[in-house]
Amino acid sequence: MRAIPVASVALLGVATLSACVPAGAVGSDTFGFTVTPATVAPGGEVTVGVGRTAAGCRGRVTVTSPVFDTVTIPRHESSATARVDRDARRGAVYQVTFACKDKTGTAHLTIAGGSHHPTPEPRHPKGVHAGEGGSIAGFDVKQIGLGLALVVGSVGAAYHLSRRRSGEDGA
Repeated sequence: MRAIPVASVALLGVATLSACVPAGAVGSDTFGFTVTPATVAPGGEVTVGVGRTAAGCRGRVTVTSPVFDTVTIPRHESSATARVDRDARRGAVYQVTFACKDKTGTAHLTIAGGSHHPTPEPRHPKGVHAGEGGSIAGFDVKQIGLGLALVVGSVGAAYHLSRRRSGEDGA
């Protein structure tokens, strides 16, 4: 009878921990590429950047989008500026593509104005980029250690609570 409460508390702890994992930690196709600001008015400027997680991307990065001219981020720089076309459709969401050697990533750029629910631009498939899963990013020892400590703590708490309850019921 003690196994049921222990198992249920342990399962609840694991479910809680898995809900705390950030979406980017599971896997992302952006490789740390950014577009700032994410929403801009037609004719405005955006900064396209290469984040820390794109460190394996050595050399220059080419950035393309249907709403601005092709931009190149030089080898030793982390960002560049692009001017959005004045005739960009208000309320639309455009895809921004980053290319660096064998890596590609995407981000979305929303054009300000229009409806509250932006409509995405039609996507034109360019093929599958196989093998670019979440395995490219390195391990963060601090996060793994913290996760392990939380799991051990939740199992220990479940064991302690189940032992304490069984002692109270028998008296």
